Amino acid sequence: MKFRAKINDVGCLNHLTRVLNTITKLTKTCVLRLTVDNVYFVLSGKVANGGVSMWCELLQVNFFDEYQLEGVSAEANEICLEVAPENLSRAFKTAQNAKSVKIKLTKKHRPCLTLAAELPSLSSISRVVTHDIPVDIIPRRLWHDFKEPTVPDFDVSIYLPPLKTMKSVVDRMKNLSNYLVVEANLNGEMNLKIETDLVSVTTHFRDLGNPPWGDNAMQSQSRDAEAMAHARVDIRKLQQFLMGQQVNPNKSMCNIVDKRIVHLILLQEDVSLQYFIPAVA
Repeated sequence: MKFRAKINDVGCLNHLTRVLNTITKLTKTCVLRLTVDNVYFVLSGKVANGGVSMWCELLQVNFFDEYQLEGVSAEANEICLEVAPENLSRAFKTAQNAKSVKIKLTKKHRPCLTLAAELPSLSSISRVVTHDIPVDIIPRRLWHDFKEPTVPDFDVSIYLPPLKTMKSVVDRMKNLSNYLVVEANLNGEMNLKIETDLVSVTTHFRDLGNPPWGDNAMQSQSRDAEAMAHARVDIRKLQQFLMGQQVNPNKSMCNIVDKRIVHLILLQEDVSLQYFIPAVA
């Protein structure tokens, strides 16, 4: 198994740092899946994560100037590593103005991702800062847990309102309840609601639009456009997602499987991020 990559472009470096900052806000540990064409950050929906799962996909050619990978074998040409994204994020922050950053899978006292940043120097002697980020290599027999999640057969899909607006609403609601109901219909309407013994608060969003989804769109046509699909979720999980968002997406969407799951999707030219929050009773 071998992996090495290099970034020369400061814009690409900053972009990758923003993605890492986003993932750091969502989870303490995740799986870094490296393939020939893509880099993935994956959190599988285990009970230990509160059932939350995440799938973040980057096209490696849009970030790296050099990228070489030899996987575990010719037919399984990929590498899966368990890593703390915060460690990666910290290392990249120190390399913000670097002339170049090299990343390599190394074996020190344990497997590491070694990040070497060549920093600008006033003298002819180059300054290199090196970080050894510990990782665990995930054996191939466990890889099936880290494949791309299928888009669930949702009842309603809707474009999200501006994420900053949504965040400020959720931040205020969090002071009143631990749970929030997300509901939406095929008329471009979305509500965020909390209901407790003492208070009931609803924020309405209108004219958001509904994404076209092919087969799912055909299924949805038989649904009453006014009928709300809803899911009650842990408000902290939704707040976590909105707090960490530094991807600056071109499109942001929400799919709701009635009473089961809220599936959030952020799309940008180089990055896609999916986040699944299970409903609670």
